[in-house]
Amino acid sequence: MKKFICEQNISNFERLLAETDPALRRTLEGLLATNRRELALIVAEREGAKVSPIARRRNGVDAPGMREQFLSDFDASAHPYMLLDPGPGLQIVDINPAYARATLTNRGTVVGRSLFDVFPDNPDDPAADGVSNLYASLRKAAQTGRADAMAVQRYDIRDESGSFVERHWQPINSPIHDDDGRLIFMLHHVEDVTDQVER
Repeated sequence: MKKFICEQNISNFERLLAETDPALRRTLEGLLATNRRELALIVAEREGAKVSPIARRRNGVDAPGMREQFLSDFDASAHPYMLLDPGPGLQIVDINPAYARATLTNRGTVVGRSLFDVFPDNPDDPAADGVSNLYASLRKAAQTGRADAMAVQRYDIRDESGSFVERHWQPINSPIHDDDGRLIFMLHHVEDVTDQVER
């Protein structure tokens, strides 16, 4: 029911945005962003990247072994990478040291947790759309079987004190398949472009 309500709200707010005067626009944009975020969180928790049962990875797959098979230089890479399970909850399988540095996190506290529990939208920004945009890109990559490069995305992260700090990223999401063509992981690559974005 909550999913249905979010979908209806999104439809209604999009229609109203096209018809409204500028005074209401900011309020409607905030409501639209909130409902898109809620919908992304609901669907991510229930369906993951929404892959077909045939494409889902099988239980019992040795995640570290598969990671090494597909990403032999994962840990050594200077580029920030996160490996996700495409199933319900979008759990974080691993991050490399570059990703930990870029996102002010560490492997021990994020591995095994849901992506959007670790990286929620900034609650102080009512128009934040990082969660909904990232989920849409992951889902697109999983469904098409091809990498999806996102536009530069504002997605604030928490610092060591738990306060949100502004960050802008250039993300690319890629599906990783086993030898039989089954989707087993999603690879999330980001570059911090905050310094390049005009404020």
